[in-house]
Amino acid sequence: MRKQTLYLALLMGSLSVAACGETDGSIGRSGGSGTAAIPAPADVAAPPADAQRSSSGIAWKVLAPGKGTRHPRPNSAVTVHYTGWTTDGELFESSIQRGEPISFRLDEVIPGWTEGVQMMVEGEKRRFWIPGALAYDNSPRPGAPKGMLVFEIELIRIDS
Repeated sequence: MRKQTLYLALLMGSLSVAACGETDGSIGRSGGSGTAAIPAPADVAAPPADAQRSSSGIAWKVLAPGKGTRHPRPNSAVTVHYTGWTTDGELFESSIQRGEPISFRLDEVIPGWTEGVQMMVEGEKRRFWIPGALAYDNSPRPGAPKGMLVFEIELIRIDS
C-alpha cells in the first residue's frame, strides 16, 4: 500500500486520508459534522508579542507541555488533533470537530506543519501562525485559504 496522504482541500466535505502516490499537502474544509464551530482564539489575527518565532517566519506558543524529549523527524508518521482558522477567525478544518485524530507523514503536509510539528513532543499542544508561503499561497487548488493560517495542534503520538 502506498503511503497515506493528508488532503486538506477547501472544497472537500471532510478531511480524507487517501492512499495515492502524489501528495500536495493541501487543506480542506471540514464541512461540519453536526457539531458546533470551534471559536477562534482571541489572538487569531496575528501572533502576540510573546510568541516564539523561527527563522522561516512561523510563530508559536506552547499551550500545554508534552511528555518526553523525542521529536518527530521530517518524514515521521504522527497522529494529531488540530484545528485551523484564517486570521479573520474563520474555522476551515478541525479533527476535533470531526471527533477523531488524523495520522499522516510530516513529508506529506504543508511546509509549515512539517517544520512546526517537529518542534513538538508527544502530548504537547501548540498554536502556530504559519505564513502563507509555508501554507497554501502557492497552491493551485481553487479555494485554498491564502495568507497566514492559525493552527492549534496537539501531537498525540509519534508513530514512526
